[in-house]
Amino acid sequence: MSKPRKMRIVVLMHEDLVPPDSIEGLSEEQVVPFKTEFDVVVTLKEMGHEVHPLGVCDDLGVIRRAIEQIKPHVCFNLLEEFHGLGVYDSHVVSYLELMKQPYTGCNPRGLMVAHNKAMSKMICRYHRIPVPRFAVFPIGRKVKRSTKLPFPLLVKSLTEEGSVGISQASVVYDDAKLAERVEFIHRTVNTDAIAEQYIEGRELYVGVMGNDRLQVLPIWEMVFPKLRDDAPNIATDKIKWDLKYQKKIGLDTRLARDIDEGLQRQITHLCKRIYRVLGLSGYARMDLRLTPDGRAYLIEANPNPNLSYGEDFAESAETEGIEYDQLLHKLINLGIGYRLRGQA
Repeated sequence: MSKPRKMRIVVLMHEDLVPPDSIEGLSEEQVVPFKTEFDVVVTLKEMGHEVHPLGVCDDLGVIRRAIEQIKPHVCFNLLEEFHGLGVYDSHVVSYLELMKQPYTGCNPRGLMVAHNKAMSKMICRYHRIPVPRFAVFPIGRKVKRSTKLPFPLLVKSLTEEGSVGISQASVVYDDAKLAERVEFIHRTVNTDAIAEQYIEGRELYVGVMGNDRLQVLPIWEMVFPKLRDDAPNIATDKIKWDLKYQKKIGLDTRLARDIDEGLQRQITHLCKRIYRVLGLSGYARMDLRLTPDGRAYLIEANPNPNLSYGEDFAESAETEGIEYDQLLHKLINLGIGYRLRGQA
């Protein structure tokens, strides 16, 4: 890879996650909340770029002033929420487009569609992409399950990501537990709930990069070798963010094994189709379940997934020969090269 030209880069992030210049002396637990932000900022600086971390909470004016004063070549977007709401991140990207400011990651239309788990599943179902059966339970409505939606069901937030509100209790086996878990999501996450058919099988993650021409990364898998035999193998909030619990259950993400070449090609083709029908751009991770008989179901499409060094997306890219700095360089080029349909 040729040496990238020096750029002015504004890195957008939540104001509480602006990283320190050094993590020396900090524990792993202390670093976890801002690890992605630290990894991206430090690596971009090491690549020779002029890097400006920008904390954002609820004021778009902060972004406007940075664009006017710094005149960045690109905004590296690590924002996952605005005004405390995850679904508002698409509006921030819309603002960048209105400002004609190049940015990394997914476009606002793809973000909006992917954030709504029901909408994305309906679009995929229309295109005959396998997804679990599901039902949405809005706040304030009585929980009434259709007989066409069989147990077991996995109950989670309709719009929140990062396994928010998901635990072992999220998998329910009767109507009483369904109502109880839906009420829990309404009360604690403050969003509508979605209950989807629980697909028994392997937890696969597949990274995709591109705007028009797509690159699919090697299939990754999350395994829990020390998890209780009677516990469903789902990525709960505790599994994703509790380091001690991760060690207890032997959590590991690794290159998926024992998937024959034919099935790998099918999964690669499936992920490209999902990416295109949902209108994604930049980069995304497809969360799939692979049943024992070899059927792959889309569980969620995650635009702008975790970019921490050592996490599944970066690790999968490295397996393909793409080092971390090269990965960030590719995402920057995709951001600068992205054009709206019909845009000159």
